[in-house]
Amino acid sequence: MTRRELLRDAGLLVAGLATPFMRAWARGPGAIPRRDNWDRAAPGSRWNCRFELSVITDEISQDFEHCLQVAAREFGLGFVEIRTLWNKNVVRLEPNELDQARRLLDKYQLKVSDIASPLFKVDWPGAPKSKYAPAEAYGDAGFTFAQQDELLERAIEAGKKLGTHHVRCFDFWRLDDPKEYRNAIDDRLRTAAGKAGKQGFALLLENEYACNTATGAEAARTLAAVPSPHLLLNWDPGNAAFRGELAYPDGYAGLPKHRIGHMHLKDVRRQPDGSYEWECMGRGLIDYLGQFRALLKEGYSGTMSLETHWQGAGSPEASSRQSMAGTKELLRKAGAA
Repeated sequence: MTRRELLRDAGLLVAGLATPFMRAWARGPGAIPRRDNWDRAAPGSRWNCRFELSVITDEISQDFEHCLQVAAREFGLGFVEIRTLWNKNVVRLEPNELDQARRLLDKYQLKVSDIASPLFKVDWPGAPKSKYAPAEAYGDAGFTFAQQDELLERAIEAGKKLGTHHVRCFDFWRLDDPKEYRNAIDDRLRTAAGKAGKQGFALLLENEYACNTATGAEAARTLAAVPSPHLLLNWDPGNAAFRGELAYPDGYAGLPKHRIGHMHLKDVRRQPDGSYEWECMGRGLIDYLGQFRALLKEGYSGTMSLETHWQGAGSPEASSRQSMAGTKELLRKAGAA
């Protein structure tokens, strides 16, 4: 083989090298890229699942682009849920910030499952102050009761910008005895759902352990009292279990399945004193395997977001990585992936 033929064949070999590392090696010393740059070079493949798996971005980091990179290229997701980003609640973002968020979502080819707003996470006026209400305003989204209509409009505008028609809500900080106020609270939910519906949106009522609708049984009651098609349930087995309910099968059993519009995924464990702590997905007491199988049987194919909460891996990002791995393993065993 002549020297010219040897160089030609070597060039063909280099051109066909498969990995970024090998192509860089062929270009010579100093050309090898960092591994994180390889990950940014091309989107990873989407994870195949019967459900639309998502993650709440701030459970990873406040660096929104980094969250999207992890969600799309490492987790292989098609959706994210947005609560806070850049240390601001999504309902506090300025128009130019919403535009930037949308550009990043488009860059990573991600859709938004819902706007995770704090709508109605306030005290009910005239009722005793809830022991679950924080001493200070609820983060940078500390809207008063009188400002809840403004909050709803902000959440809807964020949804329009970011490409979702779902807004999360609650039903006020938990009261020891809500009976006296329950009808009025239901009316408030009904009115808000009607306003959202007129703009093509639906509210996702989360069963939140610190709010008046905390368990599956309470969620079934609230949905029956507010039969609006624009009020759906954000079913959260973790919150139900944290309140002491057997989330699956008991809490789930009474829910109107056609009104589950979204889900949150987090696990819990029980302490020796009877209290509850968050746990890595798949290591806690919730029967998510049974829950996922039941959802498949019911024909659910909607969105569900990992909301890690557990911090046992040392950081939010590391903990979310472990909980995402646990979630995917459960979904595989259930036959959803």
